[in-house]
Amino acid sequence: MENAGKQIGKDVVGTALFGGILLLFLFGDRLIDPSFIPKEVLNVSTLFLSIILEAIPFILLGVFASALIQTFVSEDTLKRFIPKHPILALVPAAIVGAFLPICECAIVPVVRRLVLKGMPLHLGVVIMVTAPILNPVVFASTYYAFQTNMDVVYARMGLAFVASIVIGAIIYFFFRTSLPLKKQHHVHEHHHHAKNRWLETLLHASDEFFDVGRYLIVGALVASAFQAGFDRMTLLEIGGDQTVAPAVMMGLAYILSLCSEADAFVAASFGSTFTIGSLVAFLVYGPMIDLKNTFMLFAYFKPKFVAVFIFVVTVVIYGSIILLQSLNIL
Repeated sequence: MENAGKQIGKDVVGTALFGGILLLFLFGDRLIDPSFIPKEVLNVSTLFLSIILEAIPFILLGVFASALIQTFVSEDTLKRFIPKHPILALVPAAIVGAFLPICECAIVPVVRRLVLKGMPLHLGVVIMVTAPILNPVVFASTYYAFQTNMDVVYARMGLAFVASIVIGAIIYFFFRTSLPLKKQHHVHEHHHHAKNRWLETLLHASDEFFDVGRYLIVGALVASAFQAGFDRMTLLEIGGDQTVAPAVMMGLAYILSLCSEADAFVAASFGSTFTIGSLVAFLVYGPMIDLKNTFMLFAYFKPKFVAVFIFVVTVVIYGSIILLQSLNIL
């Protein structure tokens, strides 16, 4: 009962936030006199609403695709597409991840189920870091956000694919003989009749939309406040530094914990002040590991694995960005 009450509370808060934003968008000019609002607040609200409104269609598309996958596609079906050889299987695992429109909010429990059913840990990691980036929904949202700069789109997809294979190989080196999953108590497998699957899909999509929406709202607000309130010259100085800027954007991606179906719109809002390399770092690093993902990893995996995973992802992505910049590819 207590958990049910908390869930109802979360749903009410999420619905109220979404409804409030929609109300302000439709009737804000009638409810509030703009002349009494400071210019800085208006700038933040303009940036905030532009990010939200551009991102929502892709989030809706993503959560429904995720719900369909979770309801109708079994883990055993995915495992059939992956070879037995641990190294040769890295590329097919990345390709499987590319066809899973599941954001980083939902991929951790999916990968845990795959590993429990016999998938090697390092292949599960490859799927975990590719699915939130390489899937068609994220490609479409990134394309839409960066239509005038397709280098960012291709760099995001290409780097994510190659980096995932490197990350998977390193994880295999560290954990080939161990399974760092925590023991889960009171875990039950539920079997649903086909006639209930569409209802289950709608319920899952609804839950995920409001869960993801909370992070999008917070992320968009922080990003818009950061840009509107930060000194422009300092921002330009940081954003133009090819060594510091990627690290700053990776840190921002970790803290904001944006859904990968919407993060391209936040990144695009930094396009005039930050280097291409730092934007790509933001778009690749955030979906692979962020603050909310870290808590989910600690819930399912042992601390040693989580620490190694975060370290490996951070070093691989930052090192790749620095290398690509030194080669003038980014």
